[in-house]
Amino acid sequence: MIYLDNAATTLQKPKQVGEAVAQAMCSLGNAGRGVHEATLGASRVIFETRKKLADFFHGESPRQIAFTSNSTESLNTAIKGTLQGGDHVITTELEHNSVLRPLYEMEKKGVELTIIRSDEKGCIDVQDFEREIRENTRMIVCTHGSNLTGNLVDIAGVGETARRHQVIFCVDASQTAGVFPIDVQEMKIDILCFTGHKGLLGPQGTGGMYVREGIGIRPLKSGGSGVQTYRREHPAEMPTALEAGTLNGHGIAGLNAAVDYIRKTGMDVIRGQEQDLMMRFYEGVKEIPGIRIYGDFSKPERCPIVALNLGEYDSSEVSDELFMSYGIATRPGAHCAPLMHKALGTVEQGAVRFSFSHYNKEEEIDAAIAALRDLAD
Repeated sequence: MIYLDNAATTLQKPKQVGEAVAQAMCSLGNAGRGVHEATLGASRVIFETRKKLADFFHGESPRQIAFTSNSTESLNTAIKGTLQGGDHVITTELEHNSVLRPLYEMEKKGVELTIIRSDEKGCIDVQDFEREIRENTRMIVCTHGSNLTGNLVDIAGVGETARRHQVIFCVDASQTAGVFPIDVQEMKIDILCFTGHKGLLGPQGTGGMYVREGIGIRPLKSGGSGVQTYRREHPAEMPTALEAGTLNGHGIAGLNAAVDYIRKTGMDVIRGQEQDLMMRFYEGVKEIPGIRIYGDFSKPERCPIVALNLGEYDSSEVSDELFMSYGIATRPGAHCAPLMHKALGTVEQGAVRFSFSHYNKEEEIDAAIAALRDLAD
């Protein structure tokens, strides 16, 4: 199988990630639930990973990193734990349903919602955030990189606007964490939501959020924490405030190893290889008769994603044929990005998404190009 569905999850992981998970399964207890070696070992691994992620994103301290199961949980926590009736929030048409659906829920509870529109290539004007700020604007929440087009958002520019107006800035880094450098302090990000199983090359079921010191978030869950047992309320101190229940220590051990791999290999090296493969594919398919490509390819810095359609064929038909006849794995359909499809005019057809990893080879890219040429004939 030629796996080109890395925007959904990176299938090929560093071997040390699997080894770390296997070792953790056999050795780690429950962090914070005792003083024996098994539980202390879990606590050490979790703290070490917390510290590495804080350094990775240039956070103030490990305390500001809370673990979750994925970006969806992080975004739900950030949105539902910050907004309340009467607040105003700004987002964009680029967003995944992990942003949109919690916002629609909050809209029913009296939150005012503004959605910034994109152009025909799926790009937004950063100045639109400035234009939409109101007196009651509480939060701006937007993606760093579109999971459909691969277009990047000028996060530093949006962060500057948010900080100047004292608006909380929440970033969905699902497609960029581990691939693009993110400095939460320099970019003025108040809440960063990330998942472990994509660009961070970790296991599924891992993720987290950075929360800037001084930003209070109501917890999505409450329950066991291992500390302050006799209090009726869940502890308010970070990161315990957002980590009710047993953490995925085994998965976090794998994420720990993944961060080490990225640091050792070099994020710039990984990103450069992925973008080279993406551009090789883009250049190879853009002139094929009947192919329509979505997104802005005028800038070199973009997520390693190419979304396209072939003639009027349903995207699922094309994706199925690619897999059944050529062994090429892609993702068709709506990609949990309904507003982006509406902006691109692909609501009915969907799109076939090719997304690349530095583990892919040039010959795999060439095979995918050849397959599309065959299908177009």
